[in-house]
Amino acid sequence: MQKPNFKEEKKLWGKGYEFVAGLDEAGRGPLAGPVVAAAVIVKKGVGLKIKANDSKKLSSKQRECIFELLIKSTDIRWGIGIVSEKIIDRINILKATKLAMKKSLSRLNPDYLLLDGNFSIDSKTPQKPIVSGDAKVFSISAASIIAKVTRDRIMINYDKKYPQYGFWRHKGYPTSSHRKILKKIGRCAIHRKSFRV
Repeated sequence: MQKPNFKEEKKLWGKGYEFVAGLDEAGRGPLAGPVVAAAVIVKKGVGLKIKANDSKKLSSKQRECIFELLIKSTDIRWGIGIVSEKIIDRINILKATKLAMKKSLSRLNPDYLLLDGNFSIDSKTPQKPIVSGDAKVFSISAASIIAKVTRDRIMINYDKKYPQYGFWRHKGYPTSSHRKILKKIGRCAIHRKSFRV
């Protein structure tokens, strides 16, 4: 099976785009917590030896290991955008996802965007949505790992404040155990009120 590669980035580098940012998010589906987006720019012409992949295809241990390699690499620049459950409830999850992506770009100044998904964001920067981009494009794949590990750490931290919900285990996703707890004791402050339990 094909792993994420640099074909898209190389095409754009060849057209004169130097700062190509891959974007992805984590946390559109959970019943609790924020949505987190990441953006990753790989230095032009660099063939990173880091073996990134769609974060959903990796174990948590693999994600953590690759995350550390990515954030310490001098060949990439990256940014994070976080939008809270309160804003998700106010503007809806798709708009919140796009907002998180915009926030992740705030200090990067890319000249082209490659987005995971079938939507674009409100930006003057040229962009290309790629369905399943996290499984095809290295910079999107790297962004998916950074977003996922960042969000998982946020939810594990919330577990200390709300231990009865088991956030350390399910990270807010609608698992059967999470739904059972919600039926028993109801929502806490970080649950999304606009999401059906």
